[in-house]
Amino acid sequence: MNFFLYGKCDLPTGLFPYNVIVSPDGKIALTADNGNHGTSDGNAKSIGVIDLTADPVRVINHVTVEDSPEGLAISPKGTIALSIEADGSNQPTSSWFYHQGGAVSVLKIDGATVAKINEITVGQLPEGAVFSVDGSRIYVGNFLDSDFSVLLVQDDTVTDTGKNFKLPGQPASMRGGPQ
Repeated sequence: MNFFLYGKCDLPTGLFPYNVIVSPDGKIALTADNGNHGTSDGNAKSIGVIDLTADPVRVINHVTVEDSPEGLAISPKGTIALSIEADGSNQPTSSWFYHQGGAVSVLKIDGATVAKINEITVGQLPEGAVFSVDGSRIYVGNFLDSDFSVLLVQDDTVTDTGKNFKLPGQPASMRGGPQ
């Protein structure tokens, strides 16, 4: 079977899809619809939800998140997803939509239903995140701060531990998976 044949069925995810991630069970995919070619503009954006079990595969929802989503991560169990958003933290302090920190939108996944349940402020210009192997921690790479924010996961609740650790350079992207 060749999975790379174009089936002439385009997916209208959202404006300027920047990243895509597939759930561990392979049933849904999420897209980070950046909307402004990789930078903040002060407007809300969306995460596209794609049903990979439908025939044909199609976009079934858009979840509203903060400005400039770039990174996406899904927990090892597939019950939580994260949208990592610059949220104006990459703009001059004089900009009307400047924020001192970026944002992490926590999305609950229940089958093909995805809903935003929380938002956490992290460092400047967060670009990626990974879950620990056991899913109990999340590490968010903050590019302009050259550090990781550490978040705690308990069931479907994600909280900021208040702990960051410095890096010798700037984390530009991150990927994680089974070890």
